[in-house]
Amino acid sequence: MRFSERIKALSASPIRRLIPYADEAKAKGKKVFHLNIGQPDIKTPQGYFDAIRSFKVDTIAYAASQGRNELRDAISAYYHAWDIPYDRDDIYITNGGSEALSFAVQAICDPGDEILLPEPFYANYNTFANSALAKIVPIPTRAEEGFHLPPMEVIEKLVTPRTRALWFSNPGNPTGAVYTQKELEAAAQLAKKHDLYIIADEVYREFTYDGDKFTSFASFPDIRDRVIMIDSVSKRFSACGARIGCIAIKNKDFMAQVLKLCQARLCVSTLEQVGATALYATPKSYLEEVNREYKTRRDTLYKALKEIDGVICEEPKGAFYIMVKFPVDDCEKFIIWMLQNFDVNGETTMGAPGSGFYATPGRGKDEMRLAYVLKTEDLIKSGNILKQAVAAYPGRIEAIRA
Repeated sequence: MRFSERIKALSASPIRRLIPYADEAKAKGKKVFHLNIGQPDIKTPQGYFDAIRSFKVDTIAYAASQGRNELRDAISAYYHAWDIPYDRDDIYITNGGSEALSFAVQAICDPGDEILLPEPFYANYNTFANSALAKIVPIPTRAEEGFHLPPMEVIEKLVTPRTRALWFSNPGNPTGAVYTQKELEAAAQLAKKHDLYIIADEVYREFTYDGDKFTSFASFPDIRDRVIMIDSVSKRFSACGARIGCIAIKNKDFMAQVLKLCQARLCVSTLEQVGATALYATPKSYLEEVNREYKTRRDTLYKALKEIDGVICEEPKGAFYIMVKFPVDDCEKFIIWMLQNFDVNGETTMGAPGSGFYATPGRGKDEMRLAYVLKTEDLIKSGNILKQAVAAYPGRIEAIRA
C-alpha cells in the first residue's frame, strides 16, 4: 500500500520524538526532569472546571462552526483591553492554536507558495506548511544576537513572486525573543510593500519580562486587514489540554474563506468552549502572579546555564523557552546519552533537539530548546545535571578537538 508524498514529507515532532528514551529511563528507575515540552505545571483557574460542572443541558449538540457567541464575545472583550479592536465577527474559535495555524496556511497558500519565517521556529509550523504543500523559507537569526530579526533588507531579498506571508511567533517559541517596536514596524511595512499577510502567533502575549513592552501586530491600524492573529488558552491559562484557540482578523473576505474550513470540521467541543469562556473572566492578578513565577524560573535556569563552560545563550525576554548552544557534537545524541547513560543521584534531564526547529539543513545541531516550566528547585537540579553531563559527555567539543 502506498502513502502520499505529502504525508511522507512530514517530520516527527522533535519535542516528542525522544519520549521512548525517557520512558525507558523511567522504567529503569531514573527520574527525568522534562524540559523538552512546554507543559506548564501552573494550576488552571478553578473557574474553568466550575463552568463545565455547572453546564446543564439534555443534549450536547453541535456548536456553531465559528464558535459559541459567548466565547467569541469574551475573547473580543479581552482583545479590546489590549487596544486590539476585534469584534465577535472577526473571531472564529478553533481546536487550539494549532488548527488556527493550519487554517491560516490553507486559506492563503497554493502548492508551491512560500512563507518567510525566522528560524529557529516552532517545529509544527513546518508540518502545517507541508500539509498545505507550501514551503517555509527561513529567515536566519543567531543565538549570539538573541534571535532578533536581521535587517529588513536581508528579509526582503527572500521575497519572491510565490511569497504569501511573513510568519512570526512573538514572544518567541522556541527562542524566548520579544521583537521590538522597530522590528514590528519594519515587518509591517514590508508586508504592505509586497502585499503579504502576517501570521501573528501571539499565544505568549502575557509572558514578557524585565519591563519589556509587548506590541501586537494588530496594534498597527494600516495592516489589520492582513494580520492573521493566532491565539490560544493553552499557555495563557495553563489549559493545554482544553484545545481552545482562535483565528482573528479584520478582513471579512478572509474570514468567509476560513468559515468553509470551520464548517468542514463541524465544530469545536461545546464543553471546552464553556470552560474557556470562564477562563477569560479570570482575574488579572492570576496572570500577574504567573508572570512573576515564570520570571523567577527564567532567572534560575539562565543563571545555571551561564555557569556551564562553553554554553552560548542570551537571556530570553518572553514566553518560557530558551534556545541554547551546547559545546557538544550533536544535542540529540547528547540528550539520548543523558537518558541512557547519565544521571546524578538517579536523576537526569531532557531537552528538545535544536535541529528540529530549523528548516536549513545542518543548523541547530549543537542547540537545545529548554522549557522552564518546572519548579525552581527542579530547574536548579536540572542545571546541575546539565553542567555535570557536559563535562562527562564523550562527544563534547573539547574532547573532539583534543
